[in-house]
Amino acid sequence: MLNLDLSNRTALVTGSTAGIGKATAAQLAAAGARVYVNGRTEERVQTAIADIRKALPDADLRSAPGDVSTVEGVQQIISVLPDADILVNNAGTAELGQFTEVTDESWQHLWDLNVMSGVRLSRHYVTGMVDRGWGRIIFVNSSSALDIPAAMVHYGVTKTAQLGVARGLAETYPASGVTVNAVLPGPTHSELNDRYFAFLQQQRPDVPLQQIQEEFFQATHPHSLIGRFAEGEEVANLIVYVASDLSSATNGAALRVDGGVVRHL
Repeated sequence: MLNLDLSNRTALVTGSTAGIGKATAAQLAAAGARVYVNGRTEERVQTAIADIRKALPDADLRSAPGDVSTVEGVQQIISVLPDADILVNNAGTAELGQFTEVTDESWQHLWDLNVMSGVRLSRHYVTGMVDRGWGRIIFVNSSSALDIPAAMVHYGVTKTAQLGVARGLAETYPASGVTVNAVLPGPTHSELNDRYFAFLQQQRPDVPLQQIQEEFFQATHPHSLIGRFAEGEEVANLIVYVASDLSSATNGAALRVDGGVVRHL
């Protein structure tokens, strides 16, 4: 019998004020977990918590603001939440840019946010998980780790590196009751691509937004087997499963929820 009961578990979801992170926080809370919502500011965190509570009035949601791309921001989160049973390293971003034009500063920014945030938080929380004999660390990765886009090589490289961190961490704590996995979404609706499509529509004000989205998707993701952007909730479904007791035999894995966009067996 399938049972996603996560009552008596405490979860931290980084970057959970929007998109996949927010959907994951909501679904973890729906499964009974105490969920710490993270964003760069207290205002964004409280707005996300209020939004989630509209659908889940009894959800146990707590605030853990902090910029995870910085050492200080990570320490701010740890001071609020010293221990966690479930860590979802979701915070991250992507930037467009031709390889020869991307600056060192842009490379470093993506590295600190997409890679080091998960390194620092995992390094802190994994010891307590091992001591208690149960834990889940999940890295929200990207299909771009396997199919690095020419228009954002620096983003793809950070996601490939993140796969190495996840697998290496799983190898470090075998047979411990702690599992470490990566979940690889493909093209998914997010604040980032919503802003991008709004920009594209400004260039073509007479064209409906849906048409712009469909044309963009067909041009950039012709191999998608679902033929559309995924929703954050669809990705969160897999994340919450991996966070549960049901996934106890899934460890060190890179799990794709990319709509079949990567042509790979």
